[in-house]
Amino acid sequence: MSQVTTHILDTTLGKPADAVTIILYAGGNDEWIELSRGLTDADGRIQDLIKEDLLLHGIYKLRFETKDYYDKKHIQTFYPYVEIIFEIDSAEHYHVPLLLNPFGYSTYRGT
Repeated sequence: MSQVTTHILDTTLGKPADAVTIILYAGGNDEWIELSRGLTDADGRIQDLIKEDLLLHGIYKLRFETKDYYDKKHIQTFYPYVEIIFEIDSAEHYHVPLLLNPFGYSTYRGT
């Protein structure tokens, strides 16, 4: 399992959000470098987003391509994408979930 994992729950449907593209970036400010990307599975998860064993201490961003997900379901959404910016400061595992609906979202540091 990679050091950074994520999952998406569509809180309107009460189901995982599958086939959502997620991109992991490193950097900060206006300088972002794409590290990897993947699609959520049927359980709304990406377990192997980054192949490196440990990421350097720093600022990272997950970008969730939410418009594509809702377009496939013929549902209008206010958010074409969601970006979550977080800091890695240790060798711990970082799980960054997204709770999503067409007009709102929330996140937290998971385990």
